[in-house]
Amino acid sequence: MSQIPHFSDIIRAQSTLRKIIKVTPLESSKSFSAMTGAQVFMKMENLQSTGSFKVRGAYNMMSSLSAEELTNGVVAASAGNHAQGVAYSATKLGVKSTVFMPVFAPPLKVIATRSYGAEVVLTGATFDEAFAAAIAFKEESGAYFIHPFNHPDIIAGQGTIGLEIFEQLNDVQDVIVPIGGGGLISGIAIALKKFNPKIRIIGVEPEGAQSMKLSVDQGHVSTLTSLHTIADGIAVKTPGDLTLECVQKYVDEIVVVSDAEISHALYLMLQRTKILAEPSGVAPMAAILTHKIDVKGRKVVPVISGGNINMSMLEQILEKGMLEEGLRARIKVLAPDLAGELKQIITILDSIRANIHDIHHERSITTVPVGYVLITLTFNLQSIDQLQTIREAFDSKNLKYEVMT
Repeated sequence: MSQIPHFSDIIRAQSTLRKIIKVTPLESSKSFSAMTGAQVFMKMENLQSTGSFKVRGAYNMMSSLSAEELTNGVVAASAGNHAQGVAYSATKLGVKSTVFMPVFAPPLKVIATRSYGAEVVLTGATFDEAFAAAIAFKEESGAYFIHPFNHPDIIAGQGTIGLEIFEQLNDVQDVIVPIGGGGLISGIAIALKKFNPKIRIIGVEPEGAQSMKLSVDQGHVSTLTSLHTIADGIAVKTPGDLTLECVQKYVDEIVVVSDAEISHALYLMLQRTKILAEPSGVAPMAAILTHKIDVKGRKVVPVISGGNINMSMLEQILEKGMLEEGLRARIKVLAPDLAGELKQIITILDSIRANIHDIHHERSITTVPVGYVLITLTFNLQSIDQLQTIREAFDSKNLKYEVMT
């Protein structure tokens, strides 16, 4: 039975990884510090090789295997980031890699995994089904299975982030870490608690994937019946026994954030700091922005664990964020289907310099009376106050309209 790694294992991993991974920066944020009342320093693992922290654990584990163990290559299961870390590490070590990914895996992550040298097999509707297929392949082929989180060498590799945080900010008080299977928070907690047991280590899970919190509450490894979250990087039904042991021993608290809170945090990070991260990577920022954790007056490090976001999801998050902040608006207008009606509407928008994003016409649906057209206009604003000016102008023209939220 495997044991949780020691601090010395993390020091050894740091030496192993020295020429392989980047020492990612710790960036302070005036905007987020002002919003939270804390001194916020972001640990930028979204800038890591392969776009996430996963390469640390994957390379550390693979480099510890013997030539005999690597004879038949390695196999892994992943929805994205672990896949890329395994592929990248295997290629660096000259080892064949096969990665099983669920069919819903974002296309960009599949393409990236193949570009790093892995053979990708898309199978199963869930991560668990892809995981089962990878285990079956291991039994058939003799390939060595690289677990995404529940292995001491994986945990030790991820723990090198904790060493870097302490080297970069030795008076850190709180470190906030996303939790999926628990490998990342386990390694970071082991490292930082060795330096200073008073440093608070706080985990963050999405509402729709609280497997570690459930396991801690119940006192044993527990499995969720379903998953539902935009944070696919931390959507794990069952944590590991090793990672649960680490969390029970070293982690001070686990908090939960909603998908809406994650989405808003991602939007704010891009808008205020020009930093692009994936939903799982911004979960810690969501937790402090929504005051799930009291960090006022403290030096706090949210770990931004990855930046491999699905582009279609990014588009949706940006659209929603702009609508929420009043920088974009959408109005439906029911107008007579006559020449000049659309021009009248556009003239109003042009008068306040609202930049039209798109226009959609609908005549065929049953809710639109014959002789009318439903016009949906999406446009960008310079401030939320402009929307009231538009309302007043529409009212003065007796236009039938609805502002969409």
